[in-house]
This record gives sequence, structure tokens and C-alpha cells, in this order.
Amino acid sequence: MTLAFTLDPDLTPGLRAEIVDLWTDVTNAGGAVGFVAPVTADRVRATADEEFAGLAPHGPDHLLVGRDPRDGRLAAVLFLTSQRFDLMDHWRLLKRVMVHPAFQGRGYGAELLAEAARTARTWGLAGLKLTLRGGLGLEAFYGRCGYTETGRVPGAIRVAPGDDRDDVTMWLDLR
Repeated sequence: MTLAFTLDPDLTPGLRAEIVDLWTDVTNAGGAVGFVAPVTADRVRATADEEFAGLAPHGPDHLLVGRDPRDGRLAAVLFLTSQRFDLMDHWRLLKRVMVHPAFQGRGYGAELLAEAARTARTWGLAGLKLTLRGGLGLEAFYGRCGYTETGRVPGAIRVAPGDDRDDVTMWLDLR
């Protein structure tokens, strides 16, 4: 079943809370979205508020949400962010690519990325970039979605003492 996508939905207090809850659940299920489990909603909220501050219509960034068409539950989220640098305005960085654990394994992550690519093409963008935490097999998933690894910084992400992960950059060419 296909998600129902909305680009730049009204960022109501309810939607903010849904995103924070999804982000917390994704992290606590082992997702690599800026935190290491266990994490609380209060901890996520501070970072989420920073992401929300850059969103359209007041900022240059955009929010893409996907809801389960059966019950309307928030299932997937990502941010399309500007580099805030004119010479890089022809592409966007995808941040916080998340599918709620209850919805994983249904192809929703691939749908979310495909919708982001469709949106970026309508804007005339040349590409989409994302970064990921190595060691979780995410490179293979993004590769299946058309992304190519373009860079890697070994051990750049310290998730715990003695547990350093690579910071991996991937690119989707939209031209």
C-alpha cells in the first residue's frame, strides 16, 4: 500500500509531537538519525526544534511526511535542506530519513526516497545528497534506491567509547 505524502504540511503542535515521537521510536529501535539509543522525546525535541526552525514558508528547508493511507498514522519523514550557499543551490541534502519501526519492511523507505526525488525533479534540482552512519548496512539500501557512495570519513561518528563509525556520503544524480 502506498503512503499518502504531503510536502510542507502545516507544522501544528500535533504534527511536531508526532515527528518527535516517530524520531524517538526510530532511534530507540536502532535507527541512525542523530542519536544513540536510548533517547527520550525531550532530548529529540531540542534537535527537532532546530530542524523545524528552517522549514518553509519562513526558511529554505522543506518537510516531506508520509502517512499510512489506512489510518492516517505518521509513517515516514524526511527533511530536504538547503546548504544556504548560492553555489550549491542546485541540490538538496536529505536529513532525518525515517520510517516508523511499525511500518518498516513494507517498502515505505523506498517510497519516501522516490517521492523526495520526484519533488526535487519538479524543482529542477540536479541531485540529492545524504549522509549515513556506517556499520548498519544502510549503503546497500540507499544503493538499491539509486544512490551512489561518493565519500567516506573513517571513524568520524563516535556512537560509544571504542565504537567509531564511518560517515558515508551518498548522491542521487537527478539529471
